[in-house]
Amino acid sequence: QVQLVESGGGFVQAGGSLRLSCAASGSFFSINIMGWYRQAPGKQRDLVAIIGRGGNTKYADSVKGRFSVSRDNAKNTVYLQMNSLNGGEKGVYYCYAEGPGGFWGQGDQVTVSS
Repeated sequence: QVQLVESGGGFVQAGGSLRLSCAASGSFFSINIMGWYRQAPGKQRDLVAIIGRGGNTKYADSVKGRFSVSRDNAKNTVYLQMNSLNGGEKGVYYCYAEGPGGFWGQGDQVTVSS
């Protein structure tokens, strides 16, 4: 099993920035894909950004150029730098790790105010 713990969420004004972190622990040798999904109230959970162990990334179109996903393989930690935030980025951000059936964190709330 893999446990994922997110941190770094909170309140931010429109145009501001936040940096999310997710640390993986538990029984595993290595993780290929890690990343972030967002779920707004009443909506489905959608991909924000993912990154492979080798550094390949994929972003939702809405965040390209503003968000950056990175990882530290030695620490089994993935990050999401979020810049120029707007109301569309409000929601609960869930860390994801690839594995048998996939693994999810508990979620971290991000609130954008204007």
